[in-house]
Amino acid sequence: MNSEQVYSVSQINLYIKNMFARESVLNQIYIKGEVSNCKYHTSGHIYFTLKDSKGQLACVMFAGQRSGLSFRMCEGQSVVVLGSISVYERDGKYQMYAREIHLDGTGALYEKYEQLKKELEQKGYFDSDRKKPIPWYVKRVGIVTASTGAAVQDIINISTRRNPYIQLILYPAKVQGEGAALSISRGIAALDKLGVDVIIAGRGGGSIEDLWAFNEKIVAETIYRCNTPVISAVGHETDTTIADYVADLRAPTPSAAAELAVCDIASLLENLREYNRSLNFRMRQKINQERSKLSQYELKLKYADPVYKVRQERQYLTDMEERLKAFMKQRVIKERHRLELYIERLRALSPLERLKMGYGYLEKETGESLSSAEAVKKGDRLLITMKDGKITAVAEKIEKGRPI
Repeated sequence: MNSEQVYSVSQINLYIKNMFARESVLNQIYIKGEVSNCKYHTSGHIYFTLKDSKGQLACVMFAGQRSGLSFRMCEGQSVVVLGSISVYERDGKYQMYAREIHLDGTGALYEKYEQLKKELEQKGYFDSDRKKPIPWYVKRVGIVTASTGAAVQDIINISTRRNPYIQLILYPAKVQGEGAALSISRGIAALDKLGVDVIIAGRGGGSIEDLWAFNEKIVAETIYRCNTPVISAVGHETDTTIADYVADLRAPTPSAAAELAVCDIASLLENLREYNRSLNFRMRQKINQERSKLSQYELKLKYADPVYKVRQERQYLTDMEERLKAFMKQRVIKERHRLELYIERLRALSPLERLKMGYGYLEKETGESLSSAEAVKKGDRLLITMKDGKITAVAEKIEKGRPI
């Protein structure tokens, strides 16, 4: 064995790497495939595998190249990767080093959709403060959609059912294919100049390709500049287009747009009847409140009336007079009772009362009152006063000392 013909693993890997580097096709190549095993590393690198029905290819996009990636990669996406094929010497495996990654087919449309959405959002097209309110009661509704199909019929049926007097003005626009975006834009502008109360722009559901006219910039700008409130009604509830974001109101379906735009007359009349009942009740309540206030004011005015005050004072004086009379009467009775007691006490001390009891009042003929036997001498003439007369007597015998 010739030792000069023996190579190390690293030498072989380097040799193969140089072979790849010399191949110009592998240095600038586009490869299409389905994303698998996608991992975002903490370093910023993205590791993933491109595969098709017969094979797979390991890929990496370094953090420095990610500025050209406008979407987040995930399993199952169909993408087109621009990059170079080289050998990773350590593992001895070849892989693709991605510089640009684009979504393929439907994915490319979705990428374009995201780019326009981001652009218009930065310009303020989606700001809620610029959105116009939908009038509560509209008389004329402009419709931008295809003249045939379920969408326009749904809008007509629901609108006329909710309000038989509504005026519907249809602008038959092309809503799919080449020239559809321009047709929708012209329809919105024409109805805006016509002066309708609200515009419904939409169509039935479909794929992203079918709905793409409502993702065009010209439609978004026309809705943004429109003076009339615009309701977007594109596709089904799960479909969302650029027009939905720019419009003043988004309806999940054309049928829902008609319900949002057109007032229900039956409900309106019922609300008016309810308002009438409520108004009458509140008016009666208010009248009763004011009447109560008036009664209070009348009562206050009555109390403030000079005639009423004089009457009240007169009544007060009358009451005081009655109370004074009652008090005086009670006092007179009380004093009379006391007087009678004094009279009885005086009567008990009165000489006349004593005389009535058989006693007599003794005095000298000269009128000198006698209270002791010491003052009487034998032969003195005495005058005895009785209750019914006087007696003149002569003192014949005088006995001194305590009477028996």
